[in-house]
Amino acid sequence: MKIHKGYDNLQLRNPVITMGTFDGVHRGHILLLKNLKGKAAEINGESIVITFYPHPRQVLNTDSSSLMLLTTLDEKIEILDKYGVDHLILIEFDRDLSNKEACEFIEEVLVKKINARQLIIGFNHHFGRGGEGDFNTVKQCAGKHNIEVEMVEAAETGSIPISSSAIRNSLLAGRLEEANNMLGYDYFIKGKIVQGRKLGRKIGYPTANVSLKDTNKLIPCNGVYAVEVLIGRKKYKGVMSIGVNPTIDKNSSVRTIEVNIFYFGKEIYGSEVKVIFRFRLRDEITFNSISELTTQIEIDKQRAMALLG
Repeated sequence: MKIHKGYDNLQLRNPVITMGTFDGVHRGHILLLKNLKGKAAEINGESIVITFYPHPRQVLNTDSSSLMLLTTLDEKIEILDKYGVDHLILIEFDRDLSNKEACEFIEEVLVKKINARQLIIGFNHHFGRGGEGDFNTVKQCAGKHNIEVEMVEAAETGSIPISSSAIRNSLLAGRLEEANNMLGYDYFIKGKIVQGRKLGRKIGYPTANVSLKDTNKLIPCNGVYAVEVLIGRKKYKGVMSIGVNPTIDKNSSVRTIEVNIFYFGKEIYGSEVKVIFRFRLRDEITFNSISELTTQIEIDKQRAMALLG
C-alpha cells in the first residue's frame, strides 16, 4: 500500500475511492474495502482509501478529551495495509476543510486532483459542512462529473449494525467478546512500559505498567483480562488489570494499566509493547485483605492460562 500525504501530483490509474475516518477498521469497513477492490479490478483500476487526520472531533470540538479512538493513525495504517489496498491518501483535517460543502469537495479534490472514476461509501457515511453529504447528495454531485457512486449496506452481528460507536460501547461496558466479534480481530493497545509503585512485586506478582502512546486511545472498562503481550517479535501470555487498585489504596482515583506477564523475569522499562485483549475475566473488586487479593490473582492466572492455551 502506497501512502500519500495530501493529493497533489498523484498518478493513479482509474481510481476507485472510498472515504471516511475508518476508526477501528472493523468488519463493516472490511466489507467496504472488499467492494472497493472488486470494483477496481472490474475496470483495471486502483483502490484508493481517503482518510482524515487528526480526527474531525479533535478539530471541531473545544473539548476533545472525551474522544476515544479504537485505532490511532499508525494502527489504522497497519490494519489497512493487511487488506491489499493500493493507495492510502491522508488528508489533514482543519477548519477550512470542515467548511467545504460536499459538492465542493467532490469537484475540487475527487475530480480535479484525483480524477476519480467510482466512489464507494458506507451506509451511514456523511461528509461536507455540517455532515450534509449523505448518499443522495453525493450521488447527485458526483454524477455531474460522471463518477459512479455505490453504497455498501451495513455489516451486522445478529441484527445489530456494526459501527465504531457500537464497538466503543461494548468495550466500555465490558462486553469484550462482542467487541472483538464486530472488529474481526482482538482489540489491542500500544504503549511504553513505565515504572509504577512496584506493589505487585511485593505480593509475588510483578506487573509492568503500560503508558499509552496516544491519550485518546480507548481503554476498555476496569477489570481483569487475559491478554497476549507482544514485545519486539516475541509474544507472551499474561493477565492485565485496569483500574484504581482499591484493595491497595482505597482512596486512589488514578487509573492504571498493569500486566503480569507469565514466567517473565526481564527488566523492560522503556520498552514498547502491544497488548492484545483476548478474554475478560472479571470486574475490578475490592478485597478485605492483601491475602484475599493474592488468592484471587492466582485464580485469575490459572484461568487465563487455560483460556489462552
